[in-house]
Amino acid sequence: MTNLLITRPTKTTVPIRPVLAKDLAKTLKALPANDARWAKANGFKGAAGQLMALPRAKGEVGGYLFGLGKGNDAFASGALSARLPAGSYWLTGPIPAASDVDVAYAWAMGTYKYDRYKKMPGTKPRLVVSNAEVAREANRLAQAVSLTRDLINTPANDLGPDELETAARGLAKDYSAKISVTKGKALEENFPLIYAVGKASPRAPRLIDFTWGRSDAPKVTLVGKGVCFDTGGLNLKPGSSMAMMKKDMGGSANVLGLAKAVMDANIDVRLRVLIPAVENSVAGNAYRPGDVLQSHKGLTVEIGNTDAEGRLVLADALSLGDEEAPELLIDLATLTGAARVALGPELPAFYTDDEEFAAATLEAGTNHHDPLWRMPLWPGYMSDLDSKIADINHISSGGHGGSITAALFLSRFTGKARSYAHLDIFAWNHKSRPARQVGGEACSMRALYYVFKDRYGIAEAPKPKAKPTSKAKAKAKKKSAKKSKK
Repeated sequence: MTNLLITRPTKTTVPIRPVLAKDLAKTLKALPANDARWAKANGFKGAAGQLMALPRAKGEVGGYLFGLGKGNDAFASGALSARLPAGSYWLTGPIPAASDVDVAYAWAMGTYKYDRYKKMPGTKPRLVVSNAEVAREANRLAQAVSLTRDLINTPANDLGPDELETAARGLAKDYSAKISVTKGKALEENFPLIYAVGKASPRAPRLIDFTWGRSDAPKVTLVGKGVCFDTGGLNLKPGSSMAMMKKDMGGSANVLGLAKAVMDANIDVRLRVLIPAVENSVAGNAYRPGDVLQSHKGLTVEIGNTDAEGRLVLADALSLGDEEAPELLIDLATLTGAARVALGPELPAFYTDDEEFAAATLEAGTNHHDPLWRMPLWPGYMSDLDSKIADINHISSGGHGGSITAALFLSRFTGKARSYAHLDIFAWNHKSRPARQVGGEACSMRALYYVFKDRYGIAEAPKPKAKPTSKAKAKAKKKSAKKSKK
C-alpha cells in the first residue's frame, strides 16, 4: 500500500469540514454566506456519509462539507478517501468517535482494493496528518491489514501451502526473522495430525515456523490456521458451503499481518509464528471418519468428521508452541460455524482463562474499534469429547456448543504456556462499510497489537559503538608502530 498519509500540506490541499447532524445550524452560521446558501439550497443535512463540494467562482472546489450523522462511526474517514479525487486533503475538525490514528488508518483503508485480477477504478487521495508518529502508526497498521486482506482474497488456485510459505518467508526476510519449514517424512513423523489432514492433496502439507526478537524477551507465540482450501474431505461440503473456503486460511493471514505490525513497531517480545499449511482434499489416501490418529503431543485422536480439520492441524502446532512455555500462546482460526451462529460475522469468539489478559484484550478491542466477545471454556462440556477407543474425539457427541467444544479440544494440547487464548474468527466482511469492503478482513489483529504494545513496550535500538577519541587513536597508532619495529 502506498503511503497515503503526509505530514505537510501542499499549495493545493483542500479542507474538509466534518459536520455532526446536531451541529448543522451552528456550522452553517459559521460558514461564509455563499457557502451556507449553497449548502442549504442543495439539501446538506449532515447525514452520515453525505459529502458536498463547496464551489468557487472559477469552478474549482474550495472545500467540502462531510456529514457524520450522530458521529458514532470511527471509520467515517474511510468513506471520504473512497470517493474523493486524487489530491491532498486535511480535516478541519475531529471525528468524535475516532482517535487521530483511527482517522488516518480508516482513510488509508478506505482506498483498499484487491485488484490482482481486475483493474479497479479509484483514486488515492492523501490526508495531511500533522503528527508524524500518528502517520507512522496508522500506516503500519494499514499495511499489516492490507497484507492480511490480500492473502485471504487470493483464490486457492494461486494460494496453496507453497504460496503461503512464500509469503511467510518474504515477511521473515523483511524483518530478519529466522524461519524453518517441516514437510515430507519429517512432518509425518513429528506432526501426524497436520500430515493426515493435508496428505490427500498434491500440494504438500507443512508446518511453517519463524522467530523474531531478542532471545531473552517475553515469549509470545502466535498460531494461525492455514487451511488454504477446505473441501470437507470425505465428509464433503456442499457447493454452497465450499464457495468461500479460500478464506479458511484466514487465521494464518491474520497471524502474519499481526506479526508484521509487531516487528515493524519493534515491540519488545520474542515472537514465534507457527502456521500449519494444508489443503483438505479428497483422494484415496484421505483420512477417514472413525480413524484414530497420533498427535505431536502423544494423545490419540478419534476422527469424528473430516470437515473439522482445522482443530487437528492447530493441535499439533499448539503442542509444539506450548513446549517452550511461552508467556502468551494465542491461536487465530476460522474454526466453527457455531461461533457465527452465536455471534454473527462481526464479533470473533474469544476464549481464555487468563482474567488479566482477557480484560486487557476486550478493552483494547473496544478502544480501537476491533471488538471481540468473550466465551466460556466451560469444563462441563469436556466430557462431550470422550472417545471409547482413543484419548479424545475431535468433535463433540452432541450438536450443542460447537465453538466451545472446539476451544476445549484445542486446550487439551496446551498446559505449559502461562496464558493461552483461542480466537474463532470469520476473517471476512460480509457487507461493505467505510474502510471495510466486502472480502477478507483482519479480525482482532489491532486489538492484540495494542495489548502487546502496552504490555511489553518498544525494544531499544542497539546502541552504536562509541567512536575512539583522537587521543585513543594516537595511542593505538603508537602501539602498532612499536609492534611493527619488533
